Amino acid sequence: MALFYILRDIIVPVFILMTLGFVLQRKFTMDLGTLAKLNIYFFVPGFIFVTLYESDVSPALFGAVTGFFFLFVFLLFFVSAFTARLLGLETAKKTTFTNSALFFNSGNYGVPVNDLVFRGDPYAMSIQVVVLTLQNMFLFSYGILTMRAAGEGRLRALAGYLKMPVLYAMLLGIGMNLLELPVAHYVWVPVNYVADGMIAIALLTLGAQVARISWSTGLGTIYASLAVRLVVGPVLALGLILLFRLDGTTAQALLIASAMPTSVNSAVIAQEYNNHPDFAAKIVLFSTLCSAFTVTVVIYAARVLFG
Repeated sequence: MALFYILRDIIVPVFILMTLGFVLQRKFTMDLGTLAKLNIYFFVPGFIFVTLYESDVSPALFGAVTGFFFLFVFLLFFVSAFTARLLGLETAKKTTFTNSALFFNSGNYGVPVNDLVFRGDPYAMSIQVVVLTLQNMFLFSYGILTMRAAGEGRLRALAGYLKMPVLYAMLLGIGMNLLELPVAHYVWVPVNYVADGMIAIALLTLGAQVARISWSTGLGTIYASLAVRLVVGPVLALGLILLFRLDGTTAQALLIASAMPTSVNSAVIAQEYNNHPDFAAKIVLFSTLCSAFTVTVVIYAARVLFG
């Protein structure tokens, strides 16, 4: 039954938008570079600002989830980097491979899953919001820096990142939230429109990328990526949960959050910086498909172990 709900309420809507992007690309041959720029320079900053500004979590919970998140990502980085080395990937492709494991879909996939599993429990959702916030900050800082560094070098990548609106959207959202500064209605309305469009545009872009994929080669590397993201990720998270003796809703929410498929935005930034975008799009597509099974297993395990 859980599998049916995930397929109906989460996977199907995602693939409807991806299919529309696929059809539009086939019919009109859209400029993928322009679509990627719209995501990174327009829709994503609006989404991050709104998410951070509206977040309402206690400092204690934020600190606990933040500690878990960065330790989890640290371990996952070494596993993915080691796997990429075993596969003999060159530097640029290694970056895309590693990012596919580190950046998971905490937003348009993770939030609905959390809401379904915990039936709107505000405590469980607050944990997911923190994970989503950290993922966005990590993706659009470290993720972009590594993409740019692969082709430009670290110093030029850092200089380029400092020019991007994503950084300032993060700082503005956090600062205004902490200071409880109001946003004028005539500003808040258009910013919300932009934020609401992010998921749709990101999935349309992914569908357009999929339309240009060559399926004949490289699937072995994709399978390795799926194993790291969908299997090793939850196993590492479970180890940390047991190590720190977390239980109940906290343990369940963190374990389930760790099992999400690769983030759509990892393919978006790969497209923007021309860092193996077809490879990145394949990983997102296959991990989203396979997650219908793996996420269901993790949800079941979380309920049995910590319910």
